[in-house]
Parts: sequence; structure tokens; C-alpha cells
Amino acid sequence: MKLRLAKWLVGVLLLPLAVALTMTFGRVVFILAQSPARLPMLPAAACVAGIAIWAIIWLFLPPLTRTYVLGHELTHALWTILFGGRASRLRVGENGGSVQVSKTNVWVTLAPYFFPLYTFMVALLWLLAVWLFPAVQPYAPIFLFWIGLTWSFHITFTLRFLGFSQPDVREHGRLFSYALIYVINLATIGAALVAASSWTYRGAAADVLDNLVWLGQAARTFYGWAITRLPDFAA
Repeated sequence: MKLRLAKWLVGVLLLPLAVALTMTFGRVVFILAQSPARLPMLPAAACVAGIAIWAIIWLFLPPLTRTYVLGHELTHALWTILFGGRASRLRVGENGGSVQVSKTNVWVTLAPYFFPLYTFMVALLWLLAVWLFPAVQPYAPIFLFWIGLTWSFHITFTLRFLGFSQPDVREHGRLFSYALIYVINLATIGAALVAASSWTYRGAAADVLDNLVWLGQAARTFYGWAITRLPDFAA
């Protein structure tokens, strides 16, 4: 009971961070819109094309549910191994899947919702290819196409499955789980956009802190206003 209450309190504390990150995310998008010349046209177009292709697949073709479930369960297994555990008995089906793990925690349980396994695999494959065969670097747009496609695959299926009553989410509480998943996903996407913009990570981090300070001041102002108006409402 105490642990669940602690997670609920952490979830509450994550809400201002989620709002601050959203504000910073909006700013980096605005920066990119103001300086589109900074983005190399071909790589940017390749990434957008990957997102667009997945959108077409998502809207008009049968959902690749089994592919997502496989990645979901493999992510549980991977994070279990990262924390020193073991995974076995992988089962995948159209209606869900399971994997038996010897060690679990909040990161193992919620990892499939914030860690895009297929995107990670594409990135790892590209890094290995560049390391072993430097001549492949001109083919970076192909890599970015698959980054865009797999990342949008992750986001769409994450949103879809979070709409159901997920045992992973219930285990740690909805407020804590949703807040943590949102913050990590937005921070990851935002970091990628900052890398492509004229902004620096230090500047983006400072902006997040400034937003948190502003939110704190706004909350204090609202609290002061509410206290002064409370007698009027009571009357």
C-alpha cells in the first residue's frame, strides 16, 4: 500500500515535468519550422516518408498485431536481462502474448511502452554497418526511412494498447505509468528533434527548467488568488 502511494505521488510530481516537456517540445518544433534549411532535404524527406508509409499501413491494411506483440514481449525479456534476470517461454498470438521472467521492476514492466525495440534494432544495425563498412554512409536516408516507420509503429501501437486495461499499467498505477510513459517518449522524440535543429541540448534542458519555474510561479499565483476568493465563494 505504501509503495503504491509513493508511486502515485511520483506520478503527481511527473505531471509538471510532462507539461514543461510539452512546452519545450512545441518550441523545438517552432525552431525547426523557422529554420527548415537546417534540415537536409533528403534525410528529412526519407524520415517523413517512413512515417507516411506506416500511416497508410495503419489506416488501410490489416494491423500487424502479432509483430507488435512479439516486440512487446521481447522488450520485457531484453530489459529483464539488462537487470540481470532471465527470460523464457515466449508466447505470441493475435490477442496477446507473454514471457516468463525471473526479475521484474517498473522498468521491465513498462519498457515496451517507452522503448521502441524495432527502432533500436534499426539504429544498432546502421551503426554496425557504418562501423564495418564506412562506404554505406551515403545510404543514410534508407536508415532514416526505417527509423521513421518503426518509431511511428511504436507510437501508434502504444497508444492503441494503452487504451485497453493493460496489466502492466495496473501493476504500477495508471497515473504513475501514464506519466512516466509520456515523459520518456516525449523526451526521446524531443531529443531527436533538438539534434536536427539549431538548438543545443543545454539550451533545451534550460528551457525545461524555465518552464518548470514558470509553472511553479503560476501555481503559486493561482493558489494566492484562490485563497483570497475563497470567502466570496463560501458566502
